[in-house]
Amino acid sequence: MSAISLETETALDLTRDRHGRTVHPSAAAAALTRRNQAAVEAYTEHLNPYIDALLDAARRTLDELPPARHLAGWRAVLDGLAASAAEIRRVLDRPAAPGSDAEGAQHTALWPHLATWADHSFIATHLADQQRRQPHAPLTGEEQQRWTAMVQDAQRRGELQLAESWYAADGQPITLAYLVEEDDSTVVVALRGDPDAPGWQVIGHYATEYEAGQALPPAVPPGVLRPDVSEFNRPATAPEVSLQELIQDVVEAQAAGDASNALLHATETGYDAGPMVRLQQLVETAGQFANALETVQGRQIAARLAALGRQIGFLTQEVQEAAEDLGATVAVLPPHRTPRPRTRPRPALDTTPPPLPPRTTVIARHH
Repeated sequence: MSAISLETETALDLTRDRHGRTVHPSAAAAALTRRNQAAVEAYTEHLNPYIDALLDAARRTLDELPPARHLAGWRAVLDGLAASAAEIRRVLDRPAAPGSDAEGAQHTALWPHLATWADHSFIATHLADQQRRQPHAPLTGEEQQRWTAMVQDAQRRGELQLAESWYAADGQPITLAYLVEEDDSTVVVALRGDPDAPGWQVIGHYATEYEAGQALPPAVPPGVLRPDVSEFNRPATAPEVSLQELIQDVVEAQAAGDASNALLHATETGYDAGPMVRLQQLVETAGQFANALETVQGRQIAARLAALGRQIGFLTQEVQEAAEDLGATVAVLPPHRTPRPRTRPRPALDTTPPPLPPRTTVIARHH
């Protein structure tokens, strides 16, 4: 599905102008028709025969997992996958004539269900794969206390380097870190909990990252910022003028109104928002992401990004007011700012080039 999606986006790019507006609607519709057909064929060949076994294995594993906040959401995902699979099977059991408009309509109706599987089936495959993983053997109580105290001291001295983080099936975060010992050797330690919050513990120490990966609880699929996100069914993007193009508009402007319009485009709000407004949206969304990490550092970074978003909003307002003032000047550039031709004039064809300078016998000095 990733390959199909990439091929479709490449084809759709050829149907748009430089601002993202579709200017060849028939070619765009044909690209989507090819996408839908290719997705149905891929699903039928590679996934449809194994749907029931996959979902059954995933549900068995889910029933055996310890209680955690994410299990209800995973169960809803499996139910949604099952419902989409049932709808796909219902349509495929009554196929329309190949190449007909009815077949195209069927494939179009199936695309949201195919996209659901492309977006969320990784949860089902992860759960089915967990049946082959061995349980993790934690440290004993006394050893865990000793290693936790030692690593906490190293963290206060700045000798603990965080390397990787994931969530285990019980919903607890696990972090791998490098601990430099007195003889300059490095030990890989595993921490359970937020390393920047009190209460975390060392649950294992290993010689290499590979050894740690084999011994520790496996990573579960990470979450999403928004529950309705879809990589394969993204909303259509709004047309936009690039920042580079607006800069060039100002460079080529001769009247104050032209430069003013470029600034006003950058601060435009609404559906076709300008680059400055999009930047504020990006910073604010990144702040929401940082806060959703639910860590001490994540919340601190979220506060910084929220403040930066407000500053960009104030700056955007200032730029908009300056643009309006610039447009109100009703002025043009003075004529002494003359253009400079980029090509040098050639001599006329009937003219004789000037004679070469006479040669001299002076020997150049070499240094």
